[in-house]
Amino acid sequence: MKTAVRARVMDHAEVLTGLSHRIHAHPETAFEERRAAEWTADVLRSAGFAVEAGAGGLPTAFSASSGSGPVTVAFCAEYDALPGLGHACGHNVIAAASAGAGLALAPFADELGLTVKVVGTPAEERGGGKALLLQAGVFDGVDAAMMVHPGPFETVRFRSFALGTLDAEYLGRPAHATLAPHEGRNAADRALLDAAVLLAWTAADLARS
Repeated sequence: MKTAVRARVMDHAEVLTGLSHRIHAHPETAFEERRAAEWTADVLRSAGFAVEAGAGGLPTAFSASSGSGPVTVAFCAEYDALPGLGHACGHNVIAAASAGAGLALAPFADELGLTVKVVGTPAEERGGGKALLLQAGVFDGVDAAMMVHPGPFETVRFRSFALGTLDAEYLGRPAHATLAPHEGRNAADRALLDAAVLLAWTAADLARS
């Protein structure tokens, strides 16, 4: 089955390469990707996908689907450019790759019990388009969402550099310094944890330089 799906990608190679080159030649930044979204959606529409433009209330997003199986697989198509740089991050390739994955898998959707979706996700560089679409329910019912990203090497497991933040409040406990110092708690001691985190960050920064 994998061999058959890969073969279908090659059936669309010329169209997908043209899509990638066209998006690259006409870079559009976050929430301005009108042509890129339309071109990508048109490729899918011409292959029989049902396309919803403006998915999640975002004018430059879309959701295209094929098949009606109980398991839904979505491919995310990014297509925004970097301000002043154009498609230096290769989102034109991501759009073509996700569209190609959808086109190649769709003919086998019923046999595999799948619903195949391609979701146009704008504003990846600035604005968090995927998060907005998630909040709007565009990914409701999706069992697996995936994409590929251009890079200098090939890997299926990529270490995420995403970070989380938290607020910490350090509380002390008063006590008599002479009669019952053991009953006290110095909030500044807890703050030393912050110092440890800062030291680790500084060490990592020095290692890079």
